[in-house]
Amino acid sequence: MDSEFAPLVSVIIPMYNVENYIAECLDSTIAQTYKNLDIVIVDDGSTDRSNQIASEYQKRDSRIKIIKKTNGGLSDARNAGIKNSNGDFLFFLDSDDFLPAYAIEYLVDLIKKHRTKIAVGAHTILKDSKKIYKGLGAEKEKLFESKDAIKEILLDREIDLSTWAKLYDKSLFTSVTFPVGKNFEDTATTYKLFFQCDKIAVGGNPVYFYRIRENSITTSIDFSKKYLLIENTKEMCKTITEKYPDMQTAANRRLVWAYFSTLNQVLKSKNKSEYKREQKEIVDFLLSQKTEILSKDEYEKKQKIAIRLLSFGTPLYNLARKIFM
Repeated sequence: MDSEFAPLVSVIIPMYNVENYIAECLDSTIAQTYKNLDIVIVDDGSTDRSNQIASEYQKRDSRIKIIKKTNGGLSDARNAGIKNSNGDFLFFLDSDDFLPAYAIEYLVDLIKKHRTKIAVGAHTILKDSKKIYKGLGAEKEKLFESKDAIKEILLDREIDLSTWAKLYDKSLFTSVTFPVGKNFEDTATTYKLFFQCDKIAVGGNPVYFYRIRENSITTSIDFSKKYLLIENTKEMCKTITEKYPDMQTAANRRLVWAYFSTLNQVLKSKNKSEYKREQKEIVDFLLSQKTEILSKDEYEKKQKIAIRLLSFGTPLYNLARKIFM
């Protein structure tokens, strides 16, 4: 990294009851090869030993500061982190995840090389002792026009929708905040940040280890919250297609994914009988999209198989989902 461009990077870490994970998260942060860091831990009302552990790290590293607040959820904590950050660039790290040592330096280098306001890295998903790589392929690198980058998000190909594994110019958040009190906040924000950029730099090296936990926000089953995925995706797709009408099929593909994802969560729920009306609405929508799903290349093979199974009834679809999906 050339000394002529070494911006202060704020790593924002919302923290809530993660005493079993926060040490690994902070170890990976303070071990970054890029040293010009402003590490902002937002304790969102933790009731376990999370704050005690974080405080020990603060004593050892002057770059760490801890913001304590009453519990308000992930979006509220991220917003508080932004407000209390001093960096020129922002990186969001969930407190049960961790980073490879080169992560921040790699993203800053992408920003420097391509003169962009956002740099995106690949990531590795940790699930059931398995590592699943998601990205361009190791060592690969691309520069996307903003519109093309958004299309990649809609098609779930080379760029992920998640807030993490990305480095952002702080100025992008002047007009964008995370929606407080709502899940799937990434769906409501990431594309708005991309809208503000001419180009997006994307690298193939994994810069983030994302841990899937059974009791995390994205895996816990609460249909009233899960349905927000559909609502947020509808709003995102509506806004994107108003700006880019030629992305209608790509946007619809993303919406179909949101409906299938929500249906799967309903079918996993022990209380699915409470949501018969909502389940019917979801199934009716998906079946209304059958012709498009089967005829358009934008839809992946898995979606084409799923809609065929659903055509024979939800019980068969659910049985196949349990076995194969």
